Amino acid sequence: MNLGLSDELVVIREKIRTFVEEKVEPVEQDYHDEVSVGDRWSHTPRQDEILESLKAEARNLGLWNFFLPKSQGGAGISNLEYAHLAEIMGRSRLASEAMNCSAPDTGNMEVLERYGSEEQKQQWLLPLLAGEIRSAFAMTEPGVASSDATNIATSAVLDGDEWVINGEKFYISGAGDARCKIMIT
Repeated sequence: MNLGLSDELVVIREKIRTFVEEKVEPVEQDYHDEVSVGDRWSHTPRQDEILESLKAEARNLGLWNFFLPKSQGGAGISNLEYAHLAEIMGRSRLASEAMNCSAPDTGNMEVLERYGSEEQKQQWLLPLLAGEIRSAFAMTEPGVASSDATNIATSAVLDGDEWVINGEKFYISGAGDARCKIMIT
């Protein structure tokens, strides 16, 4: 079934399906068995080995950073086209991370790509694009309907040469991952 997709996207979608079925799904149980070995907030060396192996293979197959424009190493596809790819990635807990397409990293990379300074891009965006680090996103706040970003109460005020941030966050996506090196709020 074509679903109105371009020929190029149909090929990419099939490559993702094959990668998930032949490479990702066969190692899922091994990965999950390791969860009981370590603590829940860190990866065991075996989990890291599994993910890094999958990432290397995904990169080699061109299955990497689909959500960004081509100028930034992405596929340059629309959100609707990306949804067709995410549907297949969503079949496995490991697939989106293996292809460097997992939240909150995807949104944080887009923010850094569009609004980050050159220094921020060098320090944070490039390692995120390479899948070397993870990130966190803090939006949810108590007492406000913070799923609507216009309701966020946290403030950041420039005071001399530093920023003073006042607010309270909870349910911070990605913050529990020891590989998290940057948080966007």
